[in-house]
Amino acid sequence: MAQGTVQVTHTGTSRWRRRTGEYASLSAALEAAADGDVLTVAPGTYRENLVVQRAVTLRGPEGAQGSVRIAPSDGVPLTVRASAVIQDLHVEGQDAAAPAVLVEDGTPELLGLRVVARSASGIEVRGDARPTVRRCTVDNPAGVGIAVLDGGGGVFEECEVVAAGQAGVAVRSGAHPRLERCRVHHAAGSGLTVTGEGSALEAVGCEVYEVRGSGVQVTGRATAHLTDCDVHRTTGDGVTLDTDAVLTLADCRIHDIPENAVDLRSRSVLTLTRTSVRQFGRNGLSVWDPGTRVDANQCEIFDSTGDYPAVWVSDGATAVLDSCRVHDVPDALFVLDRGSRVDVVDSDLSQVRNTAVSVSDGATAQLDDCRIRDAATGAWFRDHGSGGTLNNCTLDGNRTGVIVTKGADPTIERCTVDSPSEAGMYVSAGGRGSFLNCRVTGSAGYGFHVIDGCRTTLRKCRTERCARGGFEFAEGGPDTAYDSGPLVEDCTSDESTGLTAPAAPEPVVQTAAQSPGLLGSIPGQRTTEQEPLIAATAPPEPARTSKAVLGELDALVGLDSVKREVRALTDMIEVGRRRQRAGLKAASVKRHLVFTGSPGTGKTTVARLYGEILASLGVLDKGHLIEVSRVDLVGEHIGSTAIRTQEAFQRAHGGVLFIDEAYALSPEDAGRDFGKEAIDTLVKLMEDQRESVVVIVAGYTAEMERFLSVNPGVASRFSRTITFGDYGAGELLRIVEQQADEHEYRLAPGTSEALSKYFTEIPKGPAFGNGRTARQTFEAMVERHASRVAQLPDPSTDDLTLLFPEDLPELPQG
Repeated sequence: MAQGTVQVTHTGTSRWRRRTGEYASLSAALEAAADGDVLTVAPGTYRENLVVQRAVTLRGPEGAQGSVRIAPSDGVPLTVRASAVIQDLHVEGQDAAAPAVLVEDGTPELLGLRVVARSASGIEVRGDARPTVRRCTVDNPAGVGIAVLDGGGGVFEECEVVAAGQAGVAVRSGAHPRLERCRVHHAAGSGLTVTGEGSALEAVGCEVYEVRGSGVQVTGRATAHLTDCDVHRTTGDGVTLDTDAVLTLADCRIHDIPENAVDLRSRSVLTLTRTSVRQFGRNGLSVWDPGTRVDANQCEIFDSTGDYPAVWVSDGATAVLDSCRVHDVPDALFVLDRGSRVDVVDSDLSQVRNTAVSVSDGATAQLDDCRIRDAATGAWFRDHGSGGTLNNCTLDGNRTGVIVTKGADPTIERCTVDSPSEAGMYVSAGGRGSFLNCRVTGSAGYGFHVIDGCRTTLRKCRTERCARGGFEFAEGGPDTAYDSGPLVEDCTSDESTGLTAPAAPEPVVQTAAQSPGLLGSIPGQRTTEQEPLIAATAPPEPARTSKAVLGELDALVGLDSVKREVRALTDMIEVGRRRQRAGLKAASVKRHLVFTGSPGTGKTTVARLYGEILASLGVLDKGHLIEVSRVDLVGEHIGSTAIRTQEAFQRAHGGVLFIDEAYALSPEDAGRDFGKEAIDTLVKLMEDQRESVVVIVAGYTAEMERFLSVNPGVASRFSRTITFGDYGAGELLRIVEQQADEHEYRLAPGTSEALSKYFTEIPKGPAFGNGRTARQTFEAMVERHASRVAQLPDPSTDDLTLLFPEDLPELPQG
């Protein structure tokens, strides 16, 4: 398009004294124009470097937006140094060392500009300039989209950065712009970046997405305030703060982030109000270093897509969560390192696959009036120096309510644990803790379970309806000090043989015989975190012969192919031993195994029996089972994974190390995951200690096939894969029949048929637990039977023992 003419309307002091003129170039028109004049540019391409130094209006023709192109071969196409109005121009910049539009002074208005450039920046504001930029677009794949520098400011309304080779919007050196309803996307750097002391950004109703870096980055003593903004689909962290940065997020949404949704370090301060964080690959909030602090109020963090804690606080940082919700995450809150602290008030932590609150390495957590639901572990105080307080909290439907281990010493006060599937409060491995006015109801295991002679204080605690007992105080080993053990005062239970109040006013030490641990007798039950702690004391030497153990294996319901595989392997080992005694060569048998199949198919039970068989044959010294998963092997920081893995291997010395869901050590999108370090350590230990530890890795069939295919070093260490098929309806019925016989119940006529139909129709989705479902069904029948029989004034023996079809629970929804 050829260059056109420029019409200038000159405006005098009177509206009746006007005259117009036409100029062949923009430069000539600008030279002739005075303040208040209007320059209407005819369609065309103008190869000029324009400098606007007067308060004029420079615009394209009405109804022909984009028909005027300012496109010089180099330099700055458009420089504004006055309070002018620039409207409906298409600006093209080709100089990588200069901006396409430069605003250096005044309070100009830039309206409807389209900037297409390969410049250092698309629009750059400097110094004392305070422009108003409305409905402008910037496409600059070579540099920064919008840069505000050196004390510059201004307001950007409904603008869009459609591409940038660096940051979408960059604010530095004391600049302080405001963005309203802007969109920034397809930037090769951060979406919004603010850096330097005195630099500040305010953004309202903006959206940042599809950027190859952090969505928002605030560093170097800068500040920012975002209200009603969306940050999503980044390749890096959603929001990054570093070095004394200060950021406020109000009514914002951060989601679809592959890394940390929010990461802050080095004394940065973040305030979140009514903000949601979801679909993040690493941490929802990642808080590091002394002086770094997060205050979150009425926020929601949920729907993690990775395998990391939703909130991570370490290295002396502080976090406060008030009236927040954290749910559908692997772990809700990890606080670690001395000086780190988390305060959680009136908040909900729910649907947590592993641990809701984990406190370790000397950190502190304070939870007041909180609710923790549906987690594997409600709160775990892990080691010496770690502590804090749970005050007036409710823990409902968790596997275990509170765990205290390795010298940790929290205070649990006025808390209620309802319906834990393993234990209400569990203390082991030198843990301490004070439990004051606490209550455990409906536990499938113990209410309070204290082992290893732990010096735990229980005062005015109460248990009700705990299946294995309200209080269990197992003795420590022979080296336990005489004054070790729990201090119990004014504790009660609804058991007829429950605790009695001590006669003397001093605290009374009460102990009982060693127990098998949390649901230790139930085969197939996953105890990802608790069981390694229970197995810390040396198990007894096996007393049974391999024939007796194989007899127990044969008595298990179903698993015919598994039994054949184990027996064949046992026969190979036994014959090899006999050949050696006869002076013959024995075939080398790799004893490490892969177990594949769905949950609840008996993998853990078979692993336990396999270890006992190997011990009876003299292949292993002890044959005990140590069950671990990813959370037990993979540490939270560099170097800790190898230590954890070595510790697990040491606990399994002379026995079997059973790694459940082993594929989680090698996620499909591993990135910076520490699981590889665990795998590398395992491979080396399996070689160095191949005679002293047998390793069994287990998990879903497809996931384990992928795990072995991407880790040939691991795959080469295993001799065979044993597949555990799902139980059929008839086998599930037999499990219920066994449970009934063991607990002295009988199935009334018609109940077996009803159970078969029940197991045929029960949904077989991901939550289906196979054998575990059968046991849970029996437990539910017993509960419904008890509710029915309790209403009878004088029940007969048949009434007390017979289970009828009406005792079956309702079918779960698919």
